[in-house]
Amino acid sequence: MQGYTKGEIATIIGRSKKTIYNYIHAYAQRGLDGLEMKYSPGAPRRLTPEQEKELALIIEHQLPVDVGFEAKYNWTLAIIAELIQQKWGPTYTLRGTSDILHRLGLSYTKPTYTLANADEEKQKEFVEITFPEVKKTGRWEHRPCPLSR
Repeated sequence: MQGYTKGEIATIIGRSKKTIYNYIHAYAQRGLDGLEMKYSPGAPRRLTPEQEKELALIIEHQLPVDVGFEAKYNWTLAIIAELIQQKWGPTYTLRGTSDILHRLGLSYTKPTYTLANADEEKQKEFVEITFPEVKKTGRWEHRPCPLSR
């Protein structure tokens, strides 16, 4: 852009004068290769790779109650963020905590429960007969459970 001042060039392309000086210097040193856009690494990670591996092992093999979270049996983003802060110091938002899980190949899902001694016939009856009836009428007819002695 011959005939323009560095300030005018900066205004035209929407960059600072300092950036224009850097471009000119890079071009003078390395030609067009000096102007190649490189990936910006972003902010440095606040947990080391070793700390991230340890976090993954804790989440995969322990419950929150095992590491000091009283009466907590499911991992949540908030509990994981608190664990990171207590154990290593950095604070994370829930989104930042979710990003860490993603990077570690983990994902946050809400737990579902299956009763070990569930009666499959009664479950099937509920799903196929009782629940549709409740849905249709809005009434639940409670039948007491027979007690055996």
